[in-house]
Formats: sequence, structure tokens, C-alpha cells
Amino acid sequence: MKTNRSVSIPWHMIFIGIIIILTFPIIFAIGISFKPLEDAYNNALNFIPTQPTLENYETFFNSLNVVKIVSNTFIIAATVTLFKVFTSFLAAYAFVFFDFKGKNMLYFLLISTIFIPFSVTMIPNYLMISDLGLADSVWGVILPQLADAVGILLLRQSMKTIPISLIEVARLDNLGHPRIMKDIVLPLVKPAVTSTGIWFFILSWNEYVWPVLILKTVDHYTLPLALQMYISSEGGTNFTVAMAVAVITMIIPLTLYLLFQKYIIGTFASSGIK
Repeated sequence: MKTNRSVSIPWHMIFIGIIIILTFPIIFAIGISFKPLEDAYNNALNFIPTQPTLENYETFFNSLNVVKIVSNTFIIAATVTLFKVFTSFLAAYAFVFFDFKGKNMLYFLLISTIFIPFSVTMIPNYLMISDLGLADSVWGVILPQLADAVGILLLRQSMKTIPISLIEVARLDNLGHPRIMKDIVLPLVKPAVTSTGIWFFILSWNEYVWPVLILKTVDHYTLPLALQMYISSEGGTNFTVAMAVAVITMIIPLTLYLLFQKYIIGTFASSGIK
């Protein structure tokens, strides 16, 4: 028993160190967001505010249309999430329960797109969005993100745990595929669908590169773009306000993760061992 404890103590220390490293930027951002700019510059490493203030949050809310920016971010993230989950669910169902020529090759080609860098598809997507007249609009951000190979991979792994005989019995009872998906498959893979949707939402909520290429008007900005306004070289750096924006930006994703963390962890764990 003593030997086990002596072996586990170093591992616990390592894990605690990793947790501190990972959570320090969040704690730092929260602390700096409540400090005056001068105090933050003079005592940057001391992130605990000696004279807490809300002026950074007031500056952000007074300088920009925060409600509009948050709405843009939510509309983009929610729409992208719904479409990605829907298309991933349909594709995963087809790859698991349908038999058609070239299925394995098509699945391989689809999954291989995960390894294509975004820089390769960025320019073609931008030209397409410009030709469609959707530049500087939330739909220009949404349109290229309606499907995701990672979602297909995760949901396919979950659906493979469903016995094929269950689907065959449903087909013998003259149930159509829409009814089977709704009444049989969806309830069985609901945790995977939920966690995949939350993961899609968080990725879209935090996305910066693609929106900054498409959105030019401040009223069309998302929260990551609003954050950039306070740390750009052109407009100077007011990093206390930037930290306030960062805190607002991470509230919803962190809340969603805390509510659904068991589904998220469970889905990725099962996907890795199947």
C-alpha cells in the first residue's frame, strides 16, 4: 500500500502542475479584466486586482454594439452546429447501415479531408463566397461549414455499436429509414450527438481566421474579432479591455462544457477504443 502511494504521488504532482499551467491563462484573464490599465502594466504578473473595477467591461459595452456582436456569434455557431450535426448524422447512418459500391473508398476519401490544411481551402472558399455576394455577412461565414468529416467519424463510431439485426427487424416491420433514424438510432446515440454538437458549437464560437477574412463591418463582427480590436497594432493595445472581452467570450463555451462534459469525454474515449 505504501509503495502504491509513493509511486502515485509524483504522478499526482505532475497532473496538478499540468492543471495549473492550463488554468493559469483563464485565471490571469479574469484577474486582469478587473484591473485598471495602469495597474495591469505595472503589476502584470500579479493578476489579483488590488482595486477591482468594472471600467474595462463598461468600455467594451460603451464602444461597441455588444448585443449585436454576441448575436452574430451565437447565430453563426448555432447554425453551423445544427447543419454539421444533421449532415454528420445522415452520412454516418448511410456509412453504417447502407451497403453500396465503393462505400469504404468514399469513407476513406471523406475522412482524409481532415488532414487537408485550412490554408489549402481558404482561397477557393473565399472566391466562392465573393462570387455569391456573401462577403461581409454571417452567411458567408456559415456556408463553407455545413458539413464536417470529424463529426461523421465520431457518429459513425457510435452507430457501429448498434446491432445491424435491430435495423433489419425494423425494416421487416415496414419502417422507413427516416422513422428508424428518429425512433431507434437517434435515442441510442443521443450522448454522442449531444457531445459532438457541443464540440462543434465551441469550435465555431471561438473561430477567428475565417470570420476575419469575410467580415469587414464592425456590426457583423463576432466576439473573437471584437477581441482583436483591442490588441491590434493599428489601434493600440488595451489588453485589460481585451481580457474583459475574452472573459465574456469564454463564458458560454465553458458553461456548455461543464454541463455536458461527461458526454464529450465519453464520446472521444469511445471513438478511440472502438
